[in-house]
Amino acid sequence: MTDLSNLPKNQLLLYADDGYDSHVIRYLLAEKKLSYKLAYLKSERPEDLTELNPYRTLPILAHADIALYEINVIFEYLEERYHHHKLLPESPQQRAQVRQLAWRIQKDWLTLGRELLMHPDSFDAAKEAQAKKQLSDSLITLAPIFTHKPFFMSETLGWCDILLAPLFWQLNQINLNLPTHLIEPLIAYQTKIFNRDAFKQSLQTTL
Repeated sequence: MTDLSNLPKNQLLLYADDGYDSHVIRYLLAEKKLSYKLAYLKSERPEDLTELNPYRTLPILAHADIALYEINVIFEYLEERYHHHKLLPESPQQRAQVRQLAWRIQKDWLTLGRELLMHPDSFDAAKEAQAKKQLSDSLITLAPIFTHKPFFMSETLGWCDILLAPLFWQLNQINLNLPTHLIEPLIAYQTKIFNRDAFKQSLQTTL
């Protein structure tokens, strides 16, 4: 593990794996055009990881003398510290609305999606089918939302898009088999996001 006291003052260090949460932070860093050092931990977890995160989960973003390990906290830190390429709107009211939408995304979609992605063998057949149905029904119902504005309920790319893109990228692993004719706006949105240079950069596990 890297001794944080030896990090250059402005160096961002990201400990990450292939998981959804790590992908979110890689994409966040790419969209904010922040350079960082990536410590990719494919399977191993160093014993001293606990010094940075008592839960031993990834990702962990280290900067100066702090280590952050929850995606919303990491986002807020980067958004407040680096004012370029903002992902929250200017007014307090609009920022609150985005944060509430982000909370709903994590509660309604990401909870199911993350469980299916990270623990595919933890469900019995009935529970897995139920989780897939809940996520599928929700995505089909809300697909028309993506016709209204270029990004998720916004004219500009924001925090909600950063949360959604990695989930949609990994949908093939979940095998939802969504009916194409019912989710055309969602497919168009995915195509647009996946073609962004920052998203392509976020797929890299070496820097």
